[in-house]
Amino acid sequence: MEELLPKIQIDVPEEGALNLAALFPDTDDIWLEVGFGGGEHLAWQARENPQVGCIGCEPFINGTAKLLSKIDDEGITNIRVLPGDARPLLECLPDASVGRAFLLFPDPWPKTRHHKRRFVQTYVLDELARVLKDGAIFRVASDIPGYVTWTLERVMPHPDFYWTAEGLADWRVRPADWPETRYEAKAIRASRRPAYLEFRRNQRV
Repeated sequence: MEELLPKIQIDVPEEGALNLAALFPDTDDIWLEVGFGGGEHLAWQARENPQVGCIGCEPFINGTAKLLSKIDDEGITNIRVLPGDARPLLECLPDASVGRAFLLFPDPWPKTRHHKRRFVQTYVLDELARVLKDGAIFRVASDIPGYVTWTLERVMPHPDFYWTAEGLADWRVRPADWPETRYEAKAIRASRRPAYLEFRRNQRV
């Protein structure tokens, strides 16, 4: 960890936009995962999409260590890591620079007094809409019904996003290009049924 992390760690600039071309010189797109946990999903997406530059944010050191182990063992070269909160990173990403964003099984902060700590907030969606390309995908997964409702109540009225689901299978069945994570497996073992939400960024006017 001491050797690999400094090579792939993102330093958030104090002012100005993050230079994505310097981070990923030879990539077709940038994808962002907020709170990558053990890194299973992020590593899978990076392996399956070598032409994409994958950015992962994770505040917990154990999760970062697990991802670094995967990167090292599998020789993955298209991942960069911010070991911290994703919100400061969002603020310095260039406009319309991200093709996909992922928020998978985030901390639900179940107590009412802690709801302000949830990642899905209107002001965060505003910033996310700024950095997402037109038509970009924003995926959210949760096994907590209250968090699913919270997310839908904030994303669906937002003018820059729309929910792509047309039937039950569109949010109850995990898509083929969405690998299982250990948090998902744990939820299923506990008989909690995850919801797989996919939103798209509307075209800019």
